[in-house]
Amino acid sequence: MEYGSRQHSQGHAGHGADHGHHHHHAPPTDAPLRALAVALVITAVVFVAELVGGWVTGSMALMADAMHMLSDAAGLIIAVVAVLVGRRTTTAAATFGYRRVEVLAALVNAATVLLISIWIVVEAVRRLSAPVDVTAGPMMLIAAVGFAANAASALVLARQRGNSINVRGAFLHVLVDMLGSVAVLVAGAVIYFTGWQAADVISSLLIAALVLPRAWQLMSQSARVLLEQVPHGVDTRAVSECLRAVPGVVDIHDLHLWSLDGTSVLASAHVVVGEGADPGPALRAAQRELRRRGIEHSTIQIEYPGHVAVEGPENVC
Repeated sequence: MEYGSRQHSQGHAGHGADHGHHHHHAPPTDAPLRALAVALVITAVVFVAELVGGWVTGSMALMADAMHMLSDAAGLIIAVVAVLVGRRTTTAAATFGYRRVEVLAALVNAATVLLISIWIVVEAVRRLSAPVDVTAGPMMLIAAVGFAANAASALVLARQRGNSINVRGAFLHVLVDMLGSVAVLVAGAVIYFTGWQAADVISSLLIAALVLPRAWQLMSQSARVLLEQVPHGVDTRAVSECLRAVPGVVDIHDLHLWSLDGTSVLASAHVVVGEGADPGPALRAAQRELRRRGIEHSTIQIEYPGHVAVEGPENVC
């Protein structure tokens, strides 16, 4: 192990700009934080409007949409806090920084949406046995305001969702609420023109149906990151083969691929080169291959074929 580690260190020292990554991650911009803050203000205002409107009109669909707005507001607050915490620099105790806090926030957001959806379904079923008259006109007016506000929030967040899984979680909330506003508008129109009050309950169930698969997808993605599984879309076998194809490389082992924040991919591997081979070119070539596949941060240990025989077997995670 000592000899292989020494070669790893020499490779790092000798290839300068070809290293392919910096252990200090680039400082985050303020754009995701501004987007979340704008969406939070819009969401809070619409939540109050829909809550009051649902109580005045008796609309279950409007109340359901208001509950979604409440979960949005709570989720956005969590998201803003997560971004602020995630921007803290690395320390001796947190060498990777705090970006994973954003993943935790996304997981909380997804779980919240699932719970709210269950509440909507239960309340809607209860309404089927105890119908409530709904005032369609004000219901439609408030839903239209909610749709416009949600569309504005979605537009702001969409521009930043590629930079953070946390922002993607917030975007999910807002997008579903925008679709929910459409459902409320349709239900209001049906009630206004036909008097069929069940449209309100059906609309609330439709909102829940729109939410569940998206929330489950976000929860699964967040859990995948927290479990340090291979990120979605990354082919472990292809990465392994590209490293084996590097000139001078005879074998690789202990390849690990994971993500800290749900957007960037990290890798570590032990690369075995032929006896007498110069480890520097092999190290640089291996990291170039990883960069071609979007893996900017990699840690590679160079070893020789006799390394395991001399040092003994290694513990494999």
